[in-house]
Amino acid sequence: MSQRSNRSNLIEGTLRCLERLPPERITARVIAEESGANLASITYHFGSKDELVTAAVIEGLDRWLAELARGLGELPTELPALRFGHAAQAVEASRRQHTGLAKNFVGALAKAQHDPGIRRLLATGFRRSRPAVASLLGLGDDQAGEDAAGLALALFDGLLFQELLDPGLAVSGDRMTRAQIRLRRVLAARVE
Repeated sequence: MSQRSNRSNLIEGTLRCLERLPPERITARVIAEESGANLASITYHFGSKDELVTAAVIEGLDRWLAELARGLGELPTELPALRFGHAAQAVEASRRQHTGLAKNFVGALAKAQHDPGIRRLLATGFRRSRPAVASLLGLGDDQAGEDAAGLALALFDGLLFQELLDPGLAVSGDRMTRAQIRLRRVLAARVE
């Protein structure tokens, strides 16, 4: 088995673990068994089990973003408000199937404060996703577009984290639309 396919098998096996196991049950041994890989290959390819889980989380988030992009593919990019609304609906509709991914993302964020490898992986993931989100939402390909994408990611991630704590904190559908209108009004009044 080549190094590339072994690395890929580890990512795929970890993604399957993220879908079905709580974070505390995702051990290096479980990942190796799920991946059909040697336990030592985790350290060889990723440095640690935590870095492998983080790499898999980033891959999962990238796939989720690609899934959203496919769903928005037919909408004109010159209508960012429409694309944003549809993106919010798509995130809401697919959020539950990505709960394991979200929980492990939160765990990776917490570990990143003390692990430079995990921090580097996550920062690289955000640097890659900001332009992709800017393109997806029609925000532009300049710095302001990427900054707006960072704000959109913060909104979606923040709501995801809140819903993990209590499903009653979810803001979706008409509530999301009303909240966006309120924010636009408040922000527009402050700019004038």
